[in-house]
Amino acid sequence: MGTVYRKTATKPLPKDVELFTRKGQRFARWMDGRGRKRTALVTTGRDGSERIVIEAKTYTAKYRDGGRIVREVATGCRDRQAALSVLADLERRAELVKAGVMSTAEDTMADHQDTPLLRHLDAYGSHLAAKGVAETWINTTKQRFRKVATGCGFKRLAGLSGEALERWLVAQQDAGMSAGSRNGYRKALVSFGNWCVRTGRLKVNPFGGVPKADERIDPKRQRRALTEDELSRLLIVARKRPLAERGRETMPKPEAEQEGRKTWTYIPLTADSLDTARERARERLKDCPETVAQLEALGRERALIYKALVLTGLRKGELASLTVGQLALDGRVAYAVLDPADEKARRGAEIALRGDLRADLRKWLADKLQALQRDAVRSGEPVPSRLPADLPVFDVPDDLSKVLDRDLKVAGIPKRDERGRTVDVHAFRHTFGTYLSKGGVPLRTAQAAMRHSTPDLTANVYTDPKLLDVAGALSVLPNLSVDGDDEGERQRATGTADASAQFAPAFAPNAGEPCISRSSADPTGDVLKKAAGAESLQILRGNGDSQGNGERPRQDSNLQPLAPEANALSN
Repeated sequence: MGTVYRKTATKPLPKDVELFTRKGQRFARWMDGRGRKRTALVTTGRDGSERIVIEAKTYTAKYRDGGRIVREVATGCRDRQAALSVLADLERRAELVKAGVMSTAEDTMADHQDTPLLRHLDAYGSHLAAKGVAETWINTTKQRFRKVATGCGFKRLAGLSGEALERWLVAQQDAGMSAGSRNGYRKALVSFGNWCVRTGRLKVNPFGGVPKADERIDPKRQRRALTEDELSRLLIVARKRPLAERGRETMPKPEAEQEGRKTWTYIPLTADSLDTARERARERLKDCPETVAQLEALGRERALIYKALVLTGLRKGELASLTVGQLALDGRVAYAVLDPADEKARRGAEIALRGDLRADLRKWLADKLQALQRDAVRSGEPVPSRLPADLPVFDVPDDLSKVLDRDLKVAGIPKRDERGRTVDVHAFRHTFGTYLSKGGVPLRTAQAAMRHSTPDLTANVYTDPKLLDVAGALSVLPNLSVDGDDEGERQRATGTADASAQFAPAFAPNAGEPCISRSSADPTGDVLKKAAGAESLQILRGNGDSQGNGERPRQDSNLQPLAPEANALSN
């Protein structure tokens, strides 16, 4: 036979306590923090000190379950009769288990049904943390779950419904939510349901049958790759704009837009006005050479961030996580070590660095060391001989997307193209994958460079077909005549010519080298090189500023993750 009782605990005597005796027992009387008078029994602790006995406000049920194990379950009831009712229900379930009507697993599952849903969500978050899932992803998952639970009215496990989730997803689709975002919410709830099944909280996953949305026919954002000319212009703007912003001129606002003292605004920068604005900024800041140097360094850092994203395929967060100690620039092969905790797939990776990017990074780190040494001399601290290993390579701003939007506008690069595809920070990764394909890199190699789980993702999602030389690829097809008067056609028709001879040169491998096809409109690539401009090529190549002597850095033969055609970024 079970029982209900209120648990007790002891605490030290409060301040300003009054001790008194009643019916042979000692009590304490004091005022709590809310000014209410409190009374409690006094007992002696294990150390011999006097302590007060505090009684819980709710009852706990104690009984034997179906496995003859003594259990203590919090009833949550302040009233004794209500607590006895909960105890009766627990004992009834124990009898059903002993009679074989209910399994032990079903009995355990029933214990979870009355627990608030958010408490289960907190336990699920602890489970994800134990697995090593990134905190940002855990927070995103819990945030999505709470939003759906609020919209569907989920409060207990028993109330979870896949049909309710489907109705909520349809409502979000009508409100304009993309298929990818809807699938993200669905994934959060399906994963939670699977965990509940594994931990015995649910018998089946109520969300398992909710279908995924087709992201191919309902994309919210499609990204595109940047052309070589656009990359060149973007790097020039990124390097010059921070200082040019200080040299902008003003103009009066239209009368309709004037509010109070806000009667003027800055003239927008353009690619043509950058140099003039930079010279004007130097004149304005002639008494602040350190500020000029800082703005110049900021511009070079932004250009290097863009270049590193294009030439490595790193994501923004992955690049921001790189520290000085994770760069290996002195060996025969230059690479960056990406820790598992900082990579999306949580596997870790070694990212190959091309020769010109290695030279840029060496120059950048040398400049950072000189700045650190100058600061140490001014403050009287010991002068460091090397950079700290935990120092971030780049200070990647949190609002890099906004910075990129401003650079795109000044460079004259549209945010969206005629097909509605956008350019954002992640578009640099699409550019990386596109130029690997354009340069003839084998798909399996490109997949490894992109760190993708499947080649389909590399070929179909991260390759922009608009930049591929499809017209040039058609030259490998045979010459055909619809009139039948071509000499070759007559020979093939009579069997006097070997048709395979015309296909062999086009399709046969050339000693393991990738097959490169150039457009007949620009067989040497000179048009693209001329369009790039001297200053942009200097940044992309990494010469001049990178070497300090105006010479192009030596390219190691084994540092060519990009094929020759893709090396147009640096040649």
